Amino acid sequence: MIKTYRGNLADQTQDRIRIKTNRGNVGYRIVKFQIAPALPGASSYESVVKIYKNKQTTIDGSVDFTDGDLLAMAFLEGNASNQYPDNIQVIFDHEIFNQDFYVTNFDADTGAACNYYIELEQIMLNDNEAAMATLQSIRQIAE
Repeated sequence: MIKTYRGNLADQTQDRIRIKTNRGNVGYRIVKFQIAPALPGASSYESVVKIYKNKQTTIDGSVDFTDGDLLAMAFLEGNASNQYPDNIQVIFDHEIFNQDFYVTNFDADTGAACNYYIELEQIMLNDNEAAMATLQSIRQIAE
């Protein structure tokens, strides 16, 4: 089963996507991640949208793939004189997670808002897999 989430994020804000269950026996994996400017062709934009396992205290445009909390990132660059983006990059991990996750937006150019669209594949976990996914989440929080 595929679940979809979409939203619009103002610059330097984050959304919490609630997916956790009481037993944690349902896991998810990102299968599609797309972003689009909130006002295409109206202004320039350089949006960095990231998906994290935990709430972020700082929202910035820095991307560090060694961060174990980072599940995905997308970069979108464009200007007002062109209706099509100049550059777009999307990278996501196929990691299975079973806790709420967070989507952040940082625009390095004009502070523009950005839309996101996420598709998650739902995966039923046995008790051992659910415990492992939950422990990984707890370990990330402790770090």
